[in-house]
Amino acid sequence: MFLSQVLLTLRWAIRDRLMLAVLAVALLLLLLVPAFSLFSMRQVQELGITLGLSATSLVLLVLVLLLGASSIWRDVERRYTASVLTLPLSRTAYVLGKFVGIGLFLFICTLVLGLVVALVVKLTALQYPSELPIAWGNIAAAIIGDFCKSILLLAVALLFSSLSTSFFLPFFATLAIYFAGSASQDVMEYLVQPDLVQISPLLQTLAKGLYYIVPNLAGFNLKIHAIYALALPVQGLGLTLAYFVSYTAVMLFLTVWIFNRRQLP
Repeated sequence: MFLSQVLLTLRWAIRDRLMLAVLAVALLLLLLVPAFSLFSMRQVQELGITLGLSATSLVLLVLVLLLGASSIWRDVERRYTASVLTLPLSRTAYVLGKFVGIGLFLFICTLVLGLVVALVVKLTALQYPSELPIAWGNIAAAIIGDFCKSILLLAVALLFSSLSTSFFLPFFATLAIYFAGSASQDVMEYLVQPDLVQISPLLQTLAKGLYYIVPNLAGFNLKIHAIYALALPVQGLGLTLAYFVSYTAVMLFLTVWIFNRRQLP
């Protein structure tokens, strides 16, 4: 039954016309990147990599917000859960099936977008060769980092969706978590500066508390390494991977715990 739930969720995501429209628009924009890159006559290759990776990151975020925020809420609203949970399928298997199904859809989208980004980078490099080599491994690592970030945000979106009765709370809450998590590392580095202008101790405590609560998404951003062919921080990537697995597992545990105690109509 768990596998059936995974396949049903994946089929729902693939058949959703809005999701396919978002993906189609993204592919079209990516194919137009070589034309936009011409505006930078000296760094055409670098700009092509930047635009391609940024577009991939943005599309994955939009897909997570739309799919993660609506998956559980839509089933509860349409009373689908009331019928499916009468089958030999536990609530835990239902939630995890949703997560894995949407995760597989995101993986497929990431694979397609990654192939298009590789094509775009190759075209821009052929137009105006750069002095920097194309670090294909770094580009792949940057795309994998965006995929891991989207899976982590998916777990966060499902957490809010499991306790919400509307689409708006999980959508905007996940979006807020994304912005907070993207800026949390910069805020913490600012707070620990020795020559920092005096800030209220209460404000510092709140900022540091949020730093440890919201996901730190800075470690997943490897765009600079991909653009300028910089060496990847191997040890840092290992810590980021461990952080990704741990944080995602905690979010899923909380989601399952909340959904198991929720009164369904």
